[in-house]
Amino acid sequence: MDISDYLQRRGGVARTSQLERAGFGRAAVNKAVAEGNIVRSSRGVYGIPSGVNPLLQAVKHGGLLTCLSAAPAYTLWTLKDAAALHICRSHPVQTSGLFEHGRPKHPKHAWLPVAGLADVLLHGLRCLPELESLVMVQSAVGRGDISLEFLYSRSTGRRNGKTRKILDMVIPRADSVLEVLANSHFARAGLRVRRHVLIPGVGEVDFLIEECLVVETDGSTHFEPRSVKKDQRRNNKSILGGYLVLRYYYEDVVYSPDDMVAEVLAVLELRRCGVFPRGEEWERTQMRNF
Repeated sequence: MDISDYLQRRGGVARTSQLERAGFGRAAVNKAVAEGNIVRSSRGVYGIPSGVNPLLQAVKHGGLLTCLSAAPAYTLWTLKDAAALHICRSHPVQTSGLFEHGRPKHPKHAWLPVAGLADVLLHGLRCLPELESLVMVQSAVGRGDISLEFLYSRSTGRRNGKTRKILDMVIPRADSVLEVLANSHFARAGLRVRRHVLIPGVGEVDFLIEECLVVETDGSTHFEPRSVKKDQRRNNKSILGGYLVLRYYYEDVVYSPDDMVAEVLAVLELRRCGVFPRGEEWERTQMRNF
């Protein structure tokens, strides 16, 4: 394994001391720099020449990536990339172009210059907009990487009211970012929602709202021809079972949530007004048609 391979496996960055422990002496390091295989970012810091590397920047500034900047290291769900570099370090200093989160309080990442998962999530909860931090926490908690109870225990006091409010929105299971966001929007609208409901003949649906309206949130895989046909057949079976059906996609849930909720409310109102038959009325209609 050469120095480039070693750096690649460590996220593209390492200090001189780490290279020496891995068996790469000063001569080997200087040779790799001269040949252009690695670059010297700052004194004692080396990396792979691949554009702007946040990990390399964190080491250069003597800190650890955290908050949104650290999300890729833990494969956390996100809604957008970090516009600025979020770091935490033992001796915080206001630096232009950096978003400083103070001193790390939990064990760091095992080998990357990244704050520990607990710090990353807590920093995100206190820094990012509500839904952006929610999806990060949901992905970590849902995988079992960290417990919700632990995050609550680190979020006591009046100053952490916003943090606890977001933690209250975490659900036991979410299969996608879209489910997390849609659930929060439906809850805010005061709707009675059940998630991952098994409907005979249909299978599991994402949401059952007010016990009559099936709502599915579809990601990119649902655009495949086989998936489209499967979804349409599930729609048909849901309707034959007496349920109404609405489907929403990434653009709807992320960029137009108010329109999505308005449509759901409109369909429920139409049903309340008798436009769509329900319950025993639907069964009587079916018998007459038969």
